[in-house]
Amino acid sequence: MSIPTTHLFTFDPTYGMQLDALLAIVPPKAPAGFDAFWADRYAQALTVDPKPAIRESRTSHPKWQVHDITYFSTGGFPIGGWLLVPRDGVVRRGLVVGHGYGGRDAPDFDVPVEGTAILFPCFRGLSRSAAPSIPPDAGGHVLDRIDKPEHYVIGGCVEDLWVAVSVLSMCFPQIETRIGYSGISFGGGIGALALPYDHRIDRGHLVVPTFGNRPLWLTLPTIGSAASVQSYSRTHPGVGETLRLFDAATAAARISVPMLVAVALFDPAVAPPCQFSVANALPKSPCNEIFILDAGHFDYLHSEAQHAALQTKVGHFFRTP
Repeated sequence: MSIPTTHLFTFDPTYGMQLDALLAIVPPKAPAGFDAFWADRYAQALTVDPKPAIRESRTSHPKWQVHDITYFSTGGFPIGGWLLVPRDGVVRRGLVVGHGYGGRDAPDFDVPVEGTAILFPCFRGLSRSAAPSIPPDAGGHVLDRIDKPEHYVIGGCVEDLWVAVSVLSMCFPQIETRIGYSGISFGGGIGALALPYDHRIDRGHLVVPTFGNRPLWLTLPTIGSAASVQSYSRTHPGVGETLRLFDAATAAARISVPMLVAVALFDPAVAPPCQFSVANALPKSPCNEIFILDAGHFDYLHSEAQHAALQTKVGHFFRTP
């Protein structure tokens, strides 16, 4: 391991915890009504006609046909993104790829999959799905309508993911039962919240997922989106109760499909104890794997080798059956 020891943060991004302690973290219990809250939202998302509009993108790539795509999510919210279709071969799988809180400026062309149509949606309020009513920065976005659980932007982003699955199923009916999800950081937390309730998704890959173990998330120093919520909570102490409905670790305990989760030992943006809370919550199964990174949201020695090893696992994980 090459956990960073030199940094300029005013706090310790390991939070004084080594691997054994991180693996022993117990996720929080679900609040009353947790499953009903999300199951109802999923049922509503399934009623949406997304009306996808696809056009050829100005971006080109030798391996992929690149398309710009728009669709409508819940509440008629317009979502923009990209759709990659392999130039060679038959589409036999689908993959929805979420992004971090930095948004997304372009699709990733190095996703290690074959025979797979890949949808890169931008979650509501961010990048191609920006809207005047939602702050575009992480600190503002994460607070958008946080005092109204039914309208909190994070719930809307989960719905955007579910509707993205509907879009792939509409565009490629043959892959309806073979759609995966991959998300990093913000997209990892959104994925953990979405996966238990959408049985159209057959496997998930999360990297340094946020929103795990909200009681801890509200207390640990960070440079990430949690910092603005922590500041808000000082004058709105009831927000902690609302956030229990949006706990990625609570949701992860309910995921029943194969999972590959990468978590970091050092991370100034998403506290490792919160990441491990998500990974530890997964049901014990030979189909689930936890991949340990030395650091997240930070450049470190041997990072290229670790991420290359993770990419190899991702390729096997999403291999076309």
